[in-house]
Amino acid sequence: MDFALTEEHQMVRKMVRDFAEKEIAPDIKEQDRNQEFDHGVLTKMGQLGILGICIPVKYGGAGMDYISLAIACEELERVDTSARVVMSVHIGLNCLSLLQWGTEEQKQKYLVPQAMGQKIATYGLTEPNAGSDPVALQTTARKEGNHYVLNGEKMWISLADVADSFIIFAWTDMEKKKQRNHRGISAFIVERSFPGIETGTIHGKLGVRAGNTGSITLSDCIVPAENLVGHEDEGFKIAMSALDGGRYTVGAGAVGLIDACIEASVRYANERHTFGVPIGKPQLIQLMIAKMVARRDAGRLLSYKAGWLKNQGKRNTRETSVAKWINCDAAFESASDAIQIHGAYGYSDEYDVERYMRNARGAVIYEGSREIHQLMQAQYALGYRQDRPLRCELPAYDPDEWQSES
Repeated sequence: MDFALTEEHQMVRKMVRDFAEKEIAPDIKEQDRNQEFDHGVLTKMGQLGILGICIPVKYGGAGMDYISLAIACEELERVDTSARVVMSVHIGLNCLSLLQWGTEEQKQKYLVPQAMGQKIATYGLTEPNAGSDPVALQTTARKEGNHYVLNGEKMWISLADVADSFIIFAWTDMEKKKQRNHRGISAFIVERSFPGIETGTIHGKLGVRAGNTGSITLSDCIVPAENLVGHEDEGFKIAMSALDGGRYTVGAGAVGLIDACIEASVRYANERHTFGVPIGKPQLIQLMIAKMVARRDAGRLLSYKAGWLKNQGKRNTRETSVAKWINCDAAFESASDAIQIHGAYGYSDEYDVERYMRNARGAVIYEGSREIHQLMQAQYALGYRQDRPLRCELPAYDPDEWQSES
């Protein structure tokens, strides 16, 4: 059992940290205040290879492993959650789904430019009345000749107004829809340029204000039959396997947010004096910081274990779920403690910790709420839930193959 990061992992951490501090940190406070998304940061992330970090070189990526993806998410969220969200939807939910389920033609047409950062992609499962209950979705796809006609609405979609393409989930079997049988759902690649698709931005969010979140409306949207992902009626399996990628990035990113809370709290506790001594001297402040350190270190191990399983090509649904649940709760608790340490100043946006708390709150809900993950863990323990083999699993990391151009 080796807990040491490789030289490549250390290089990824330094590269992404330097990028985030130089390109994101200087303007993030103002962007958060103004609820502005920085489109330019996507171009820069693509140029550095961040947007395809764990995609094989032959598909336009950097050919690194899944631990590298976790490290990148840590370092991006250490500066702001909005940057990590890009990794979650673009790589975790979309690119990895195409790597796992896409045809060779789909990989060449969509995955390659996405991994190179030339195109941005996202994922559309959630609807106004379908969140924790994905089988409640109402979007439909009707086959007509050599294309499908999609109708429906998606809500709370990250990068809705930014992405060039979307993986959209819709019912293709209306009888199964009536029965709430998830085997009637299918997945489709939908381009922004297709007729019948419109997107809109959601304003007034509590957190992740510098990130783009919106809705997708599909009105007789025409999608070529070759853009069906996997087999017809395999959509639910694809959606759930995609969440293993998305939740992995969220759990890893939460570790970075805890790290940011530690740095901000330590700095303030050494600078601020009360009763003639730094506020870091009293043991109550030390206790809060100690808990943050423990949460970060434990959370990192949870995330890296899930990443290790991904590298081995092994199912990691349970491990990813517990990392997402525990780490996101820990990030929110750490941000709350960081505000307490900062006192009244922590309650204003003069200091970053208030943004950390607002951002951390959302992650306790999205990508499976805290309660969904608690139920999952209990069901695994009780034997009510088991992972069945999929037709195709996420490929294991093979450095010789992934870093080869052929």
